[in-house]
Amino acid sequence: MSSSNTTSYEEYTYNLFAYEPNHVLPIVFACIVGASVVAHVIQNFYYSFWRITFFMFYGGAVFTLGWILRAVASYYQENIGLYISQIVLILAGPPIYAAAEYNILGRLMHYLPMHAVFHPGRVFFVFVYVGIMVESLTGAGAGQLAGGVPGSTQYTVGGILIGITLILQGCVEITFSTFVAVIHYRAWRAGNLAPNVKKVCIMLYCTSSLILIRCIFRAIENFTEYLSDCGPGVYHCGYFATHEWYLYVFECVPMVIYSYWLNIQHPGRFLPLEHKRFLDLDGVTERIGPGWIDKRSKWQTWLDPFNCGGRTSDEARFWERPEEWPACDDGSFALGTATNRGKKASLASMREKKNKPTPAKRKDDEASSPLDKV
Repeated sequence: MSSSNTTSYEEYTYNLFAYEPNHVLPIVFACIVGASVVAHVIQNFYYSFWRITFFMFYGGAVFTLGWILRAVASYYQENIGLYISQIVLILAGPPIYAAAEYNILGRLMHYLPMHAVFHPGRVFFVFVYVGIMVESLTGAGAGQLAGGVPGSTQYTVGGILIGITLILQGCVEITFSTFVAVIHYRAWRAGNLAPNVKKVCIMLYCTSSLILIRCIFRAIENFTEYLSDCGPGVYHCGYFATHEWYLYVFECVPMVIYSYWLNIQHPGRFLPLEHKRFLDLDGVTERIGPGWIDKRSKWQTWLDPFNCGGRTSDEARFWERPEEWPACDDGSFALGTATNRGKKASLASMREKKNKPTPAKRKDDEASSPLDKV
């Protein structure tokens, strides 16, 4: 019996996969994801939207590299370095993709400041706090896997840590979708749910759901494999862990759809590049305002992004005084007549226009006399 167990372990040592991995599909998906990355680069330059959707490029590059390494690992099944590397990169891609969603939500809140859940400039940081923790746990889990041997406590702990990160990522996506739903509902209730806002909200619901689906099945795979007693000499058990098709259907396909969805409906088509540009309460007119006003220090807004310590001042509610802010004369994203193409060069003129007095301000200035100021 001892001899049988030794043989099984030796066989496992030279084949880290629980099945004979496909050599072609990883390359196919690497090409598909890589093509999407190229499309993101082109569109980010076209709309000058790098600051918002940079993470689509970064996440896509990591995800593509993960599938390339998987293709290589399929030929060198005894190489634990390649095996762990492809696992980590494939797992790390979707959370980085999700960071692009956080930036898009922040820009949506800048565009609709009256419906913002909290400081739009802190949306990315709030979610990244959790994202850093998720990525740190993923790295810790990968380290445990790499340092342990199959069947050992260290190896099992590594797998469980990765499963926990998947649950955390799923909770983040649920919270994210809740924030989108709040903005969507507030805009609908206020009667200024513009077509571009509706499209962005639907896009965020669907892309977030794709990541959530991926997290659920990945978590089931991990806990099924690492919390089950597979028996002597067996180091992979559970249907998902022993069948490769699951990896492509529930890991790669959702992320491919996610990536191409954001290419087809690139947020640069629906949201302005200028973060001080906001949609008026009429749901049509767009104006250049002062941007989100929060007189608290940065560390206070980071520690308390929801401003639990106080209410928004009347000065900060600039959208309630639309006559003070100049209307944009280059079209409206709400009507589909504005574009970010070439906007980078015109941002300076837009900011200059913001500083010019509006008719309402000029009228007030003309009405006042030196005697009024005494």
